[in-house]
Amino acid sequence: QVRVVESGGGLVQSGGSLRLSCAASGEFFKMLHVTWYRQAPGKERDLVASILGGGATNYVQSVKGRFTISRDSAERTVYLQMNNLKPEDTAVYYCNAYITTSRGGHDYWGQGTQVTVSS
Repeated sequence: QVRVVESGGGLVQSGGSLRLSCAASGEFFKMLHVTWYRQAPGKERDLVASILGGGATNYVQSVKGRFTISRDSAERTVYLQMNNLKPEDTAVYYCNAYITTSRGGHDYWGQGTQVTVSS
């Protein structure tokens, strides 16, 4: 069974850095498009960054120049490097991955990882 698990969240001071990981496990063919979302308390879940199967990336304006999305060479893990963190980056970060298996392609969500940035 395919699973997607986020990790790497934590508490950091303003200006600090964290690297989030989105790891896929189980039997699958390809981990294609992967998108990081975040949801702050009382707010909707918003897109933060995405990486397509071919490697093209996309960022929300508020994180451009501070966050970098990448994938490992085995293409089973996607990272979100977050630098110069700000208190407004505080949220639960979720990973959504489109993964192909013998039964076709499906979206998989992780359980989320908390990022808290103190001022």
